[in-house]
Amino acid sequence: MFRIPSDASNLISRENMDVSVLWELWSLVDLTEPRFCVAVIAIIFNPFFWNVVARWEHRTRGLTRLFGGPYVACYSLAVLILLLNVYRSHSVTVAMKGQSRWDLLENLQVYYAGAALMAVGSLLVISSFLALGVTGTFLGDYFGILMDQKVTGFPFNVMDNPMYWGSTANYLGLALMNASPIGIVLTAVVALSYKVAIAYEGPFTQEIYRQRSQRCKHK
Repeated sequence: MFRIPSDASNLISRENMDVSVLWELWSLVDLTEPRFCVAVIAIIFNPFFWNVVARWEHRTRGLTRLFGGPYVACYSLAVLILLLNVYRSHSVTVAMKGQSRWDLLENLQVYYAGAALMAVGSLLVISSFLALGVTGTFLGDYFGILMDQKVTGFPFNVMDNPMYWGSTANYLGLALMNASPIGIVLTAVVALSYKVAIAYEGPFTQEIYRQRSQRCKHK
């Protein structure tokens, strides 16, 4: 009689377990539910909005003229971005409450892991804001409010774009604390939207400072 080797048997068992876990996760997620769709739109819209508006400002100085100066214009955009982020967080919370919890995540270890992620994420977001200030955080470069030198202290000496990844960690932590599979899906959408934003913002911001450096050399 043919006998399956124990290693192969264990591998098959693990694969079957992985498939069953994924199937259970998929059965708990409704990607057509209206509240989920609203949350996805809010997540994608925010970085799209501030990048479009900031680039328009950099090209035309339209907000600066409207508000009578770059600082007032930048602060006004900052307030609007904060309000949009509050709505995004609210929509994510509503979407999580509107769908099923996952029994696999209903334990203290997962809850504490989520709490730890939120603590780390909040540390990254707050420390980034303190290091950059209002204008450094909210696209002041696009308003012509340039920093004297690149910020290299904590948390920028730990990772690039710590505010974005700290925010992502907050959403993942919230999803784990609520044992929410749809929250995990929405966290993936947050991470993807930030990856796209970074791909657009990074080179553009570098070009702004390169142009400033070129102007300084010719003075």
